[in-house]
Parts: sequence; structure tokens; C-alpha cells
Amino acid sequence: MLLTKEQQDSILKLLIEDGLIDGQMAQKAYVEAQKNGQPVLAVAKAHNLTTDDAIQRATAAIIKVPYLDLRNIKFDKEKLLKIPREIAERQKVIPLDVVKGRLYVAVLDPTNIQRMDYISTLVKLPVFPMMTSEAGIQNAMAQYVSDLRDINKTAKSEEQEQQANNEAQTITQDSPISKALNSILDYAAKTKASDVHIEPLEQSLVIRCRIDGVLRKTMELPKSIEPPLVSRIKIMAKLKIDEHRIPQDGQFSVIVNGKEIDLRIATSPVVWGEQVVIRLLDKSGTSMEVEDMGLTGRALKDVVAGIAQPNGMILTSGPTGSGKSTTLYALIKKIKNETINIVTLEDPVEYKMDGVNQIQINNDAGLTFANGLRSILRQDPDVVMVGEIRDAETANLAVQAALTGHLVFSTLHTNSAAGILPRLLDMGIEPFLLASTLNTVIGQRLARRVSERRESYQTSELETNAIKQIVGNMLPQSAAEVASVSERLGYGTLPLADSPSFTMVKGVETEDAPGGYMGRVGLYETITVDDDIQKLIVAHATSGDIMRVAKMKGTISMRQDGTMKALTGITTMEEVNRVSSDLA
Repeated sequence: MLLTKEQQDSILKLLIEDGLIDGQMAQKAYVEAQKNGQPVLAVAKAHNLTTDDAIQRATAAIIKVPYLDLRNIKFDKEKLLKIPREIAERQKVIPLDVVKGRLYVAVLDPTNIQRMDYISTLVKLPVFPMMTSEAGIQNAMAQYVSDLRDINKTAKSEEQEQQANNEAQTITQDSPISKALNSILDYAAKTKASDVHIEPLEQSLVIRCRIDGVLRKTMELPKSIEPPLVSRIKIMAKLKIDEHRIPQDGQFSVIVNGKEIDLRIATSPVVWGEQVVIRLLDKSGTSMEVEDMGLTGRALKDVVAGIAQPNGMILTSGPTGSGKSTTLYALIKKIKNETINIVTLEDPVEYKMDGVNQIQINNDAGLTFANGLRSILRQDPDVVMVGEIRDAETANLAVQAALTGHLVFSTLHTNSAAGILPRLLDMGIEPFLLASTLNTVIGQRLARRVSERRESYQTSELETNAIKQIVGNMLPQSAAEVASVSERLGYGTLPLADSPSFTMVKGVETEDAPGGYMGRVGLYETITVDDDIQKLIVAHATSGDIMRVAKMKGTISMRQDGTMKALTGITTMEEVNRVSSDLA
């Protein structure tokens, strides 16, 4: 807690008046603090001149905050669960009770407004802080552990009863394990996590959330909670709870803060138990506008030109979680109108769109991408979206659809836009067919955005040279060119190419912006398949040869796109290097 010198002097004086510290010893502590430039209360505490509880009581009195001694309190376990244990432990905050719509909490530092705002946002209630001591916090945390053990005992009995009766509904919505799962999902939704990983270790169960593309450990639970928690998830996803030897996939939906969130579940056996990965699909938090995703300048023009064609293929590429499906949805939304019939094949249907006929793949029933594509071509479609081209049969059918007058959207798993072309050739597509059907290919990654709270700095000589090597030929060469080059490229005002250093930004880490980042932005590269690229495809050129020719024609690579976005304060070079380190 940050206290002024006057406040510390007042606290020390109050401790002396109450007989909680000897006056002469306090004077010695004051002299030592002055000599070493340390806070006097820290010196008094270090020399055991008084207790932590006494200091906290006096501090509360001086800053006019109620003090609560929690050292011998028996807590209501239901009330403790209002704030997840890992957050309570990290933030040093203990939930007490809700009175008249306000959550009362005990904290070590009630002056930390940012922390109070974070807790208020988490629980969706105004927060009233009361001060306590470290010992009081530890007493409460010990009962959190006890509470988890109680959950485990109850859950184990529920699991045994469920197995004995072979009835999935024995574990009810009101059970402690259900509440624990709801707490995990609620936290994931509030932090806008894309995935939740439930990972068994030898002695514990770790919960990690992927927030803005980066996995973060959020809690660690006792190992005994694993079986009932995994079983509860399987029940909700309609999976076999007695099958632990093979992977299973399922899905279900939950309501969080009045919003329905779809969850995709994947379980798999690992060394220490059964791992569960939950993907959260919340369309309310995702912009479906192409312009908001990071497409700008040349890339945006290429994509708009590609979807304006009456037929042909627009393909996106990138690893899992790079935003390919979201890009396809945005493209569909941009062309959607009542005069055309749009049919999609998806596995699963991630976002439901009005005016689009979406078909869910069902492999068990024989509805595969290939079979589904054959069927929808008889349904008079104008536009076809295939969630993913996974095999040669689907690839051939997609090409045939494009040849017969349909506009086809799809995705592939490749490292770059240029890598799409050799990949399709490897699937057995004839080069001349591929050359005549492809309109635009897109490569993409997702990088974290710098948060609104940020600070600027000048690049070092090494960083400056690296940036110039990547985008030096794209930057304006003189002050007279700044406006025209910046407008043409669409990144905002750009620095001069010969600048001795560049002004960059980095975010300030807060509760809502871990690492100084909040949200993500796409890094894109696009290639328009013109006559020259078609000749390279027919000649079985490598992806490197194709990319070199595309760059000569104005294509901006993902690394270049990311570097320009770092120069204009959208992301950082650390992020660009993290997500595009393997790209040319």
C-alpha cells in the first residue's frame, strides 16, 4: 500500500498512543528509516517492534476504512465461492457478504482502486472494501482449501451413486461440482478466453485459459476433483462417461450474463488421467466486419475484388485458432443479400447467420464435407462455403463447383497464402483447373493488440535496422510522400524510411490487460491469382517462387503487415515475431 510520509507518521503516532509500540524503539525505527530511505512502518515491522495486525488496524483508522479481524473467523463456504480461489489468493481479497446489492470484501490494500474495479467487474456488483491483516487472509484461504475438499467429497459420493444407478442426471445443477464448473466457465467467459484446458497432473488438476491467444494458468485444484469434474462435462456434452480409453468430441451451451455461449468439448486420455479442452464460441464479442479484423490497404482491395467475382474460389490459410472461420463469416456477411442463395458446410456451425443455409457435418450419419458438397450443388446455390478442405475428394468437388459458376469459400491448414497452391496440387488437383478457378488466397495469423493504457519508447539500433530490413522499402522516403504513402497502404501515418529510430508503443499491464494487451488483430497476406501466378501454378512452382512474384506485384507479407501495424501502435514487434517467426 502506498502511504504518504504524513500518513505513516500518523500511524506510528497512533501505535505509540495505543501502547502497541514502544516510543523509544519507534524513534530508533524512524531514524533508521530516514537514514536508509525506507518507509518507517516497514522498518518497524522488519524489527518486530509491533505486529502486522496492529499496523493494519492503525492504518485503517488513519485512512478511515473499517477494519475486520479475520484471524479466528469461520467462513460461510457458499459466500467464499463468490470469488474463485485463485483470484482471491492472487488479489489478496476475501468475499464476505452481499448486503443491499453490494459485495463486502476484506483486503490488505483498500486504496487499490484498480483492483476493486476488477473485482467489481468480476462479480458484477459494487464492492465495499474493509481492511484486514495477512493472517486474516491466510485463515480465509485455508478455508477455501477446505471448501474444495468438501466439494471433492460430495462429488465423489455423487459419482459413485451415478455409476451405481447408471443415470447421468444424478449429478444435478445444484451439486458442488456443477458450481465449480460454472465458476470456471464464468471466469473464462468474463475474461473472453477462447479455450479452457483442464489438465491432469500426477498430484493435481490444472486449469488454464487461452486469453488473446496465450495460455494462462488460472487455478490448480486437488487431484481428487478430476473424475467428478470430467464426468460432469461429459454428461453435459452427452459423451460416454465410462469411456476413458479413446478421445471423444461433443458440445453444449451455457448462459453467462444473459448471453448464450456455445462450447465445443474434446476429451483425450493422457498419462495422468483425462484431459478436457473446451472451446468457447461467443459471437457477441466478435466483429463480423472485414474492415475491423485488420484487413487494410492492398490486402483489403484483393479480398474485396475476389469476392466481387461471380465464381471462383477464395481460400484462407493458417493454423488452428488463427481466425480463418471468422474471416470467412465476415466475407459471407459482406456479400449476403436476398438475391443470392448461400449454403455452408461446417463442422461445427460456429456462428448462426440469418439468411444463410448452414449445414452441420455429421460423420456418424454419413454427412461428410464431400457428401454434403455433392448434395448442396443440387440445391441451386450461388455461394458455397466449405468449412475446411481436408482431403482430395473435397478439394476436387470444390474446384468443380467453382468451375460450374459458383463462388466457393473454404480454408486449408498451411503456413502461408502461397502454401495453399502447392498443397492443392499435392491433393491431386490438376494445375490448369487450379489456375482457372482460384480468385484470391489469404494467409493469416492473430496478434495481440496493445491495450489503451500504453507508453511509447524509441527503438534501439538493432530493432531499427531489423524494421528497416522488413519494411524499409515500403515506408515514405521523404516528408512529401508521407501522406500519399500512408493513404495508399492504409495503416495510418507512417514514419520516414531513413528515421534514425522509430517511436513504438507497449501496453501497461493491468488486471484487464495481462501483459499490456487487450484483444487481437489479424495479420494478413493476400495473393490475387492473375496471369503470372497462373503460369507459376501450371509450372508447379514452389510457394517461395509464387510469393516472390506476388511481392513484386505489391503483395505485403504477414511479417510486413505486422511490422506496419507495430509502427502505427496497433501491436508490438514482440507479438509480430511470436506469431510470424516462421514466415518470410
